[in-house]
Amino acid sequence: MTDRRGNEPPRKRGTEPRRGTPPRKAQPRRPSVTDSTRNTPQRPESTRERLLRQAREEEGGAPRRPASGEGRRRPPPDAAGEGRRRPPPDGARAAAPRKRAEGRPAPKAAPRRAPEGSGARKAPASGGPRKAPAKRAPVKRTPVKKGAAKKRPPQNRPQPRPKKRKVRKPPRMLRLGRPALRLRVTFGVMAFVLSLFAGRLVLLQGVDPDSYAQAATKENTRPFVLPASRGAIEDRNGVQLAVSEEAVAITADPTQTKPVAQQLAAIIAPKVPSTTYAKLVAGMTGKGRYALLAHQVSPQVWSDIQAAMKNKNAAINEQNKADPTGPQAPLLAGLYTEDDPIRSHPNGSVASTVVGVVGADSKGQSGLEYGLNDKLSGQDGKAMYEVDTRGNKIPNANHTVEEPKPGVSVQLTLDTDLQYFAEQRIAQAVRQYKATSGTVIVMDVKSGELMAMANYPSFDPNKKYKPSDLNNPALERTYEPGSVQKVATMAALADAGLIDLNTKLRVPGSIEVQRHKIKDHWDHGPMNLTIAGVVAKSSNVGTIMAAQQMRIPQFVKYLHDFGFGEPTGLNFPGESRGKLMAGDEWPEITRSNVAFGQGLSANAVQMAAAVNTVANGGVYVPPKLVRNYVDANGTVTPNQAAAPHRVVSDKAAKEVTTMMEAVTATKGTAPQAAIDGYLVAGKTGTAQEVDPKTGKYGKWATSFAGFAPADNPRFVTYVVLHDPSDGVRGGGLQGGPVFRDVMSYALQKYVVPPTGAKQPNVPITW
Repeated sequence: MTDRRGNEPPRKRGTEPRRGTPPRKAQPRRPSVTDSTRNTPQRPESTRERLLRQAREEEGGAPRRPASGEGRRRPPPDAAGEGRRRPPPDGARAAAPRKRAEGRPAPKAAPRRAPEGSGARKAPASGGPRKAPAKRAPVKRTPVKKGAAKKRPPQNRPQPRPKKRKVRKPPRMLRLGRPALRLRVTFGVMAFVLSLFAGRLVLLQGVDPDSYAQAATKENTRPFVLPASRGAIEDRNGVQLAVSEEAVAITADPTQTKPVAQQLAAIIAPKVPSTTYAKLVAGMTGKGRYALLAHQVSPQVWSDIQAAMKNKNAAINEQNKADPTGPQAPLLAGLYTEDDPIRSHPNGSVASTVVGVVGADSKGQSGLEYGLNDKLSGQDGKAMYEVDTRGNKIPNANHTVEEPKPGVSVQLTLDTDLQYFAEQRIAQAVRQYKATSGTVIVMDVKSGELMAMANYPSFDPNKKYKPSDLNNPALERTYEPGSVQKVATMAALADAGLIDLNTKLRVPGSIEVQRHKIKDHWDHGPMNLTIAGVVAKSSNVGTIMAAQQMRIPQFVKYLHDFGFGEPTGLNFPGESRGKLMAGDEWPEITRSNVAFGQGLSANAVQMAAAVNTVANGGVYVPPKLVRNYVDANGTVTPNQAAAPHRVVSDKAAKEVTTMMEAVTATKGTAPQAAIDGYLVAGKTGTAQEVDPKTGKYGKWATSFAGFAPADNPRFVTYVVLHDPSDGVRGGGLQGGPVFRDVMSYALQKYVVPPTGAKQPNVPITW
C-alpha cells in the first residue's frame, strides 16, 4: 500500500520520478492516422447527427467537438424524394438512441458549436453562464399512411472505404561500382588457381614422378603373351603319346583387311578347313582392330597363304601400273600370326582314352591332359613392346621380356607296344561277341605299374571325335564283378583259418538265404566238392557256405583292404570308386551276394589290383599310372605312390593261387586261358548288369582274371566284356582267349622264361 498524506491526491504511475532517479522526459506524441492533420475531405453533418449532438450538449452541459469529418450541411434527399438521411457511422450508430414513438416530441437540439478557427464566438468556460441556444423551426414530417409499409433506412449498410492512393515507387538507380573490391576478388581467384598449378607441379616433379612416367610408358606399350610349350606325355620307354608342335593362329586387322576381305578369304578358306569363307569375311570386315581367323595352323599352311598373297599383290601392282591415272586397286594386307602350338598324337588312337585331349585354348579337356594340366601347361611369358598409334611394334624401342616357363613332361607306366596289342585284341573280341564295350588291364605284380589300359571303343585325337568318346571306362565305369570276386573271398577265409586245401563241402543245387533262393549257374544236385573244386567250378552255393563261417564285420574289413569301395590312388579325372554297402552290419543276404560277386560294384583297375594282391603274396600294391616327371632341363622326379599294405598271409595267398590253377586245368572252367609252357592261375566271372533303361537286371558282364607264371608271377591281366550277345556266354569262353593272347605277348616282350612247373593235380571232388 502507498502511504498518502492528508488530502494529497493519489500519484499517477509514471508521473513522478523515483528517488535517486532523474525525471523522465515526456515523449512527444506520434500523430495518429485519425488526426485532423490528415488531408481527408470532411463529410457534411446529417440532420440526425446534428440533433443527437444537441441533445448530448443539453444533458452534459458542455459542448462536444464534432468528430473529424462531420459536416455542417444537411444531406440531400434520396432519389425517391423522401426525407431519408444517410446512416451515421458505426460509432455514431452505436450511441444513437432508440427511435421514439410516433407523436412523441423530439428533444431539443443542442446549440451548434462553431468549429475551431472560424469567426464564431467560443463557448464560455466551465462554471460560467451558458447561453440558451436559439430555437429552430420544427421539421415537418411527412405523415405515414396507415397500412402502408414503412421504409427503414439502410442503417446496416457499411460506409464505403476510401480508395487507397497508389504510391509510385521511385525509379531504381544504378549503384556505383567498387573497383577496390573487384580487384581484391580477382586477385584472390588468381592466387587460388596459381596455387593449384604450383601444387600439381610439385606433385609431378618432386613427390611421385616415377608413377606418372610409368603411366605414360604403359599408355604407349602393349603386352604380348608368350605361350609356354606344353609338356609331352610319353610311355615308359620314351615313346611320345602326346606332344606339342609349332603352329600359328591367323589374326587380322579389320581396318586394313576390309577393302580386300573377299580376296583374302578366297585364299585362306581352301587351305584352312577349320573355318569357312563366310566366317573369314565377317571377321575381316568387323569392328575394332583385332580379329582371330583360325586356330593352330601349321607353319607350312601359313607359308602357302603368304606365297598366294605375294603372287596376288604382284598381279595388282601390274594392273595399277598399266593404268596409273585410273583408280588404284588396294594390295592384300592386314594378316598377322601368333604362336598357337598344336597338340599332336603321333600314335593316333593308342592310349587315347588314357592320355586325353587338349582344347583350342591349350587346356586339357579329358584324361591325363585334364588331370595333369597344371604340370603340363607350364607358365606363359609376357613381353612389353612400345607401339605406334596403329598398334605396330616400334623397332629398336624399349621392351621387356619375361620368358615363359615350359611345362613338365610326364612319363607313364604304359608300354606302347603292349597297349597297342591289347587294344587290337579287345576290339576283335567286342566285335566277335557283339558286346557293347570291353577293357583289358595289364599290371606288373611287384610294382603295381599299369603296363596296359586298353578300352574299346576308342578314338583318334588327331581326327574328329564325339564328347562321349572322351571317357575312360577302365576307371570310370563300374559293374558287379561276378565270380572273380571269389578270389578275395577265399583269400580272406584262408587267412582267417576257416578253409584250406583240404576243406570239403557237400554243395546242394541251391541255397535259401533270408527267403531268397540262390543257385549255381548250372543245374546240379548235391555235390561233394573240395574248396578248390568250389573255385574251379565257380560254385555260388559252395562259396556262400564257406563265407557263412566268418563274421560280417571281419569280412567287410577284408574287402576294404583289398581295395573295394576305395579310390585306386591314381587321381584320374572322373574315376569311380565303386559301391560297397556302408558300415559292417550287413544283412545275411548282402554278405551272401557279395561273397560270389553280386551286391557290390567296382571298376576294372580295382579288380586287377585285388587279384594282384594274391599274386603278390598277399600284399596290396596301389596301382600306378604315372612313373616320372621330367622338366625342361631333363631332371627326372619319380612319382610317389601310396605305400603297399599286407592283406592276407603269404600262405593264404599261395593256397588261393593253387585253387586258381585248377581253373585253367582241363577240368576247370577256363582251359582256353592256358598258355603253353607256363603255369597259369585264373578265375572266371559272369555277372548280371543293370539295364539303365529299365533299372533291372537285363545285361551281363563276362570277365577273366589271372596271372603268370603262377609259381613266380610277373604280370596280372584282367579282361571284361560288357553285354556280349553272340555265342555261349561265359568268362572262360569269351574272356579266356583274350587273356591268353595278351598275357603271352607280355611274357614274350619282357622275356619272362617259363618256370617249367607243371599243372598240380589238385582234387576238386571227394
